[in-house]
Amino acid sequence: MRKVLVLASGTFVLGLDAYVMAGLLGPIAADTGVPVPAAGQMVTAFTLAYAVSAPLFATVLGAVRARRVLLAALAVFTVGNALTAVAGGLASLLLSRVVAGAGAGLFSALASTGAAALAPPGRRGRALALVMGGMSAGTVLGVPLGVLLAGQAGWRATMWTITALGGASLLGLLVGLPEIPSGAVATVRERLAVLVDRRIAPVVGVSFLAAVASLGLYTYLAPVLEAAGGVRDVAPYLWAWGVGGVAGSLAVGPLADRLGRPRAILAVILTALAVSQALLVPLAHPAAPLAALPLVVWGAVGWATQVPQQQRLLELGGDRHGGVAVAMNNSALYLGSAAGSALGGAALSAGLAADVLPLVAAAVAVLGLLLQLLTARTGRAAGDARAASGAPLASCR
Repeated sequence: MRKVLVLASGTFVLGLDAYVMAGLLGPIAADTGVPVPAAGQMVTAFTLAYAVSAPLFATVLGAVRARRVLLAALAVFTVGNALTAVAGGLASLLLSRVVAGAGAGLFSALASTGAAALAPPGRRGRALALVMGGMSAGTVLGVPLGVLLAGQAGWRATMWTITALGGASLLGLLVGLPEIPSGAVATVRERLAVLVDRRIAPVVGVSFLAAVASLGLYTYLAPVLEAAGGVRDVAPYLWAWGVGGVAGSLAVGPLADRLGRPRAILAVILTALAVSQALLVPLAHPAAPLAALPLVVWGAVGWATQVPQQQRLLELGGDRHGGVAVAMNNSALYLGSAAGSALGGAALSAGLAADVLPLVAAAVAVLGLLLQLLTARTGRAAGDARAASGAPLASCR
C-alpha cells in the first residue's frame, strides 16, 4: 500500500487547496482591490473546472499511460497555484483557479482508479480509503493551518506553501509511483454511453445528492449553530466535523473490503447522515457535551460515502468504463457541493431561518437514500436478467 500513499499525498494537497480558498477571500479581496463577492467566483471557477476536467480529459487522454497523466495533472495543478500566488487582478485570479481546478479534477479521478489498480486482491476498499483520507486530512488539518499562515504572513504565503507541497508530492510520484496496470481502452462512443448508462447514472446521482446534503450544509455551519443554540465559537465544531471525516474516510475502506456490500454500506451511511443532520439543531448548545456528537457522525459518514460509491462504479464500469464512471462521480461530488452552497445561500437570502437548513439537508439525504434503494432494486433486476442470458455478473452487491 506504500504505492498508494504517494497518491494520497497528492489528494492531501488537493483537499487543502480546494477548501482553504474560502478562508482567504477576505485577504485576497483587500490585497487586490477586488470585491469579496467577485473574489468568491474563484471558488466557482475552481469547482467548475474540476467538475468538467475529470470526465473530459479522462476521455481525451484515455489511451495515455495513467502514470504520465497523473504526473501531468499534478504539475498543472501546481502551476495553477503558483499563478494564483502571483495574480494581481480578478482576471488572472480566475484563470489561475481554472488551471488549478482542471489539474485537480483529472488527478483526483485517476488517483482513485490508480489506487484500485495498484491494490492487492481484497484490499481495493482500503486503497480507495487512503486516497479519500488524504483529501479529508488536507481539509481538516491543512485548511486551519493555511488560514493561520495567511493571517501571519499573508495569503500569498499560503498559496506558495500549497505550491511547494504540490511540488513535493509531484517529486514523490516521480520517485515512488510505478506504472499503473491499464485495462482496455474504451472508444469515445463507449465513454459517452457511460453518461446515460441506466446502471451508472443513478449511482452518480446518489453521490450528487449526498454532496448537496453534506458539503452544501457545511458551508453554513456557523450561522446554523448560532441560530440554533447561540454558538459563537464554531472552531471546535469544525474540528469535530473534520476529525469525524478523517476517521470515517479511513475506516470505511477495511469495512468495504470485509463486507463486500457497497450498496448496503451506503444505505447505512445515508441513513446516518440524515439522522445526524436532523439532530444537529436540537443538540446545538455551547454547554452541552453531546453538541459535537452529530457533527462527528455527520463528518464521518459524509466523507465515507465516496469509497463504496467508487468501489461500486469500478465494478459496474469494468476495465473499459470504470475510470470514466469514477471521473463522473468526482464531478458530481463537486457539483453537488457547489449546488448545495448556492441553494443554501439563496434560501437564507430569501428569509429562511438558518436553523431550518439542517432539516432541508436531511431531507436531501433521505432523497439520496430513496434513490440508492431504487438503484439497488434495479441493479438486482439487471443482474437477474444478465444471469438468465448467461452474461457474466458484476461482483458489486
